[in-house]
Amino acid sequence: MEFDAVLLPPRRERMIAQGLWHDRTINHDLDACAAACPDKLALTALRVETGEMRRFTYAELSRMADRIAVGLARLGVGKNDIVACQLPNWWQFTLVYLACSRIGAVMNPLMHIFRERELSFMLQHGEAKVMIAPKVFRGFDFEKMITDLRPSLPHLQHLVVVDGTGPNSFEALLSGPEWENAPDAQDILTRHRPGPDDVTQIIYTSGTTGEPKGVMHTANTVMANIIPYAQRLRLDAEDVILMASPMAHQTGFMYGLIMPVLLKASVVLQDIWEPKKAIELVQKEGVTFTMASTPFLTDLAKTVTETQQAVPTLRIFLCAGAPIPGPLVEQARAALGAKIVSAWGMTENGAVTLTQLDDDDERSFSTDGCPLPGVEVKVVDGDGTDLPVGEAGRLMLRSCSNFGGYLKRAHLNGTDAGDWFDTGDLARIDARGYIRITGRSKDVIIRGGENIPVVEIESLLYRHPAVAMAAIVAYPDERLGERACAVVVTKPGQTFDLPTMVEYLKSQKVALQYIPERLEVTDAMPATPSGKIQKFKLRELMRAQG
Repeated sequence: MEFDAVLLPPRRERMIAQGLWHDRTINHDLDACAAACPDKLALTALRVETGEMRRFTYAELSRMADRIAVGLARLGVGKNDIVACQLPNWWQFTLVYLACSRIGAVMNPLMHIFRERELSFMLQHGEAKVMIAPKVFRGFDFEKMITDLRPSLPHLQHLVVVDGTGPNSFEALLSGPEWENAPDAQDILTRHRPGPDDVTQIIYTSGTTGEPKGVMHTANTVMANIIPYAQRLRLDAEDVILMASPMAHQTGFMYGLIMPVLLKASVVLQDIWEPKKAIELVQKEGVTFTMASTPFLTDLAKTVTETQQAVPTLRIFLCAGAPIPGPLVEQARAALGAKIVSAWGMTENGAVTLTQLDDDDERSFSTDGCPLPGVEVKVVDGDGTDLPVGEAGRLMLRSCSNFGGYLKRAHLNGTDAGDWFDTGDLARIDARGYIRITGRSKDVIIRGGENIPVVEIESLLYRHPAVAMAAIVAYPDERLGERACAVVVTKPGQTFDLPTMVEYLKSQKVALQYIPERLEVTDAMPATPSGKIQKFKLRELMRAQG
């Protein structure tokens, strides 16, 4: 694969001079952990459905990374080849990335909620050579789905199945044989080690074009975010991190996979969110820090209150993905005893703004934090003119962690000659430099931290024979922040109801989380004189109806 990460070279000299890029890769840090603290517990992974717990010391983590790396090389994976990984928070996810980094391969994390429609585009666009997936997770047969897709994926040479039983199983191909002891292992493990400016991750983000965009990151862009993030939160080698957010999201990937290695810390992975199980893990493993979206915080605080099971070691809960309601901060502080930190970020940059540990609690529900070191933000009007303090407008940022660009879509990179990136969000900045997201100029709904690709779902609705017009808008939800509502105008003589819509979108292989949970059928859409649907009026209607 040839990568067009055109946003990197123009800023390299400046980033190095300012000390914002660290010019090292995860390999340097994993090697350092194996040398300095080989017997320290690095990774604990729990499978909630089976109760299986797997643990690795740093020495074991390094050795298994080498093993899987040589195994991947045996499958023909080389430098700049894409390895797609659609796993939940299992230990194999972490090890696949560490293994890819050993041989210069590029990992493409894929959410386990994705189905045929999303995967067929992403695997084709990213030219994945190997796909790693579970045999079954939460009752769904991933092996069958991907096997059925393979005829339409000419680049995909291997499907590797975790918990598989045949010759294509993860165990048979990658984690079982002691590949690291083969005569050519050291040559394989050192020949194509990536540099800090080589693309190390392709991760897809839902946009407004109706098709996902492949975000390209390097070790330099990722570490430029993680290191100041950890410093602001005062995290170090003594911390134990709980990651229940999916590692195929940037939250899990950056702060549950890479950050623990950079800190020489320990991480605990939970594959299915169950707050009672999370409480057990905090108590048993001595968890001090976690990051997740608002529903996780709501559930954890509620369950601690109901069960009276304390989480005394938990110092910080960083909440991102949607604004945190004020009462929730108060409830969570009282129930958990942890500092609640609010944050805002993007797949393209990682966390951009965080509140500080010494801030009053009020800042966690009234703002989305202030920029990390190496990040600048500004708010502009439609013409690009800077707006004064407190006035809402388009949020622009210039960040050391800004991505390298969108794969094969440089024209969508949204970064000007001055390195200012258009976030697509609306915000205001207060006198202390804290931002507050006030809306989104891009047409995406965030449901429990998960972006819903609105344009794609609308396009599918337009294809239904009963639908004349369709629009999807957000409506507020106490737990998830937002849910999606489809507003439809039917064709003359046709009917359309919620069960019909759900079954239709399921038949189109849409991920369940993307299907609107509410439907409103109306006679006409509010529109501009040119015929453009006025979604703000639909949102107002949703708010008025509750």
